[in-house]
Amino acid sequence: MSRKEMILQAATRLFAVRGFRDTSMVEISRVTGVASGTIFYHFKSKEALFLAILADVREAITTDFERYFDRQQFATGLKMIEGAVWFYLQLAGDREDLFLLLHRHYPYELAEVNPECNEHLEAIHICLTDIFETAIRKGQTDGSIAKMSARKTALIVYSLVDGIVRFNTYKLYQAGALYKELIAALHRMLKSQSG
Repeated sequence: MSRKEMILQAATRLFAVRGFRDTSMVEISRVTGVASGTIFYHFKSKEALFLAILADVREAITTDFERYFDRQQFATGLKMIEGAVWFYLQLAGDREDLFLLLHRHYPYELAEVNPECNEHLEAIHICLTDIFETAIRKGQTDGSIAKMSARKTALIVYSLVDGIVRFNTYKLYQAGALYKELIAALHRMLKSQSG
């Protein structure tokens, strides 16, 4: 692992657990064993480091979902929704630091004044919403999902799933324990009367 990768990995963990404001560059230097000057050589500021992390988060999440869907075959759109929900919960568990980082307030606060941050966050949320919208449109075509606004419904599905992930992220409730109930609720909400 290169020094730059080591810095990104350690900073991701620290920003996720402690938050952006409560993590100092000195602490990142201490944790990585890399001199502060070297960190500033790779990243001109703490904000630049954070933006590099956000770009990596964006790449990791979108790539993981693309790989998952490239390997899967779904008989219906409703089955595709089930697969997307399962994978989202699985990914949030496997990449807990990334989701904790995304669930903090700071990235959205920075996005209000930083176009690059806004672009990364928007791309992540659009990617995730698009996955659910694609499944809904497939289901509407194959008859497994009722006719409704695909985009608005995808936003609702994404909000439900991400809300459950937040329970897990903040250690309020085990997300996996709600999987069956979530799928049953989505079936009631989405299922076509003919499907």
